[in-house]
Amino acid sequence: MAIEENAPQPFKYHPSSPRNMGIMDGEGFSLPVVATVEVVDVVMTFTDSAKAAMRAEFQGEEDSRVLVISAQSGGCSGYLYDMKIIEEPDDNLFQKLDVDGMTVLIHNKDSALLTGITIDFKDSLMGGGFQIENPNADRACGCGQSFG
Repeated sequence: MAIEENAPQPFKYHPSSPRNMGIMDGEGFSLPVVATVEVVDVVMTFTDSAKAAMRAEFQGEEDSRVLVISAQSGGCSGYLYDMKIIEEPDDNLFQKLDVDGMTVLIHNKDSALLTGITIDFKDSLMGGGFQIENPNADRACGCGQSFG
């Protein structure tokens, strides 16, 4: 399959990575995708045990770091929850929540999927972890990490 070298940049041919579908023999091209995103004001509930676990994870760096909660494509139900503590980004595309002096950021693109969730922390013999109850989910995986 021959593609001209002077093709417009968005359509310029490049080999696909092995995990992406290709047109022929793993070769393909990518197209930019523009999607409309519904942005809603985010409201979340954190249990006392979730707040305590978050504070322990911040390790005294609540003033310089933030917890980002997001919904990533994947999992058996369509989306996976992702939580990570990072330095606060210089980006106005996040909604900021104050949770007992800890800053939680939700990207606007995830706001409709994540508003209304309740975050809890459970400790058990099998280990502890955050549990998320999401009223927006039509379906969820038994693992509790995937929803759709």
